[in-house]
Amino acid sequence: MNDGNIVNDLTVVVELFNVYALMLLFIGGLVLWALNWGISKASQKITEKMPTRRFLILQITTLIGFVLYTVGAIALVIGVLQPPKEFMLAAGGSIAVALGFALKDIAASLVAGLLLLFDRPFRVGDRVSFDNVYGEIVSIGLRTVRLQTLDDNLVTIPNSRFITDVVASGNAGELDMMVVTDFHIALDADIEQAQAIVEEIIVTSRYAYLKKPVTFAIEEIEVGYRLAIRLRAKAYVLDVHYEKAFQSDIVVRVSKRFSEADVRRPA
Repeated sequence: MNDGNIVNDLTVVVELFNVYALMLLFIGGLVLWALNWGISKASQKITEKMPTRRFLILQITTLIGFVLYTVGAIALVIGVLQPPKEFMLAAGGSIAVALGFALKDIAASLVAGLLLLFDRPFRVGDRVSFDNVYGEIVSIGLRTVRLQTLDDNLVTIPNSRFITDVVASGNAGELDMMVVTDFHIALDADIEQAQAIVEEIIVTSRYAYLKKPVTFAIEEIEVGYRLAIRLRAKAYVLDVHYEKAFQSDIVVRVSKRFSEADVRRPA
């Protein structure tokens, strides 16, 4: 009796996965990939024309890709193979148990991917810090998040890690972001003069976002075994893509003005 059931099950499997069905599955997979690729390219062109809506467009593209692959894969299997109900139930149970043990990390990442899409601790386009890695989120996939560092390295991180570890988002879906820049001056330097110079340089930078305030934190610290004044400037860049350009612009111009105004630096 058991041998007969095994033979029947094998017969069903062979009938399902015939050459014609496999070809249809392959073609269907290519179509899904092509659709997702086309949507991704279209979104890139739209973001070029509407840069202020870049984050929203990227988020919508990510969600569409997730739904497309998930729904498309299920529709392909059911539509092409058309398995009997009994076979689907039996196979589904067996596959679920097997995958639960063999692919628990991947399954955790898939579930985490769904949570990331709806809970949204960060979004595509955000500048985030995670486990000593800093960069821009370029994609949120079914299993992984891809982050591009400022050194142009592409870092791939399993989704499940974002559920348990701490992640900090610098702009939280906004185009503008706070940029913190430190300047050190001697203890006997004119602090008010130095602060006025830094503030003037910031507000005249072409990268500055002036709808948010420029603030300062002044502290006495040790630099090279000597005491110094740290002038920490907190200002907003108008677009996260200009973060380093903004910071470089400030540092170069402030250094020049400090030299011209004879603002003493730590010896």
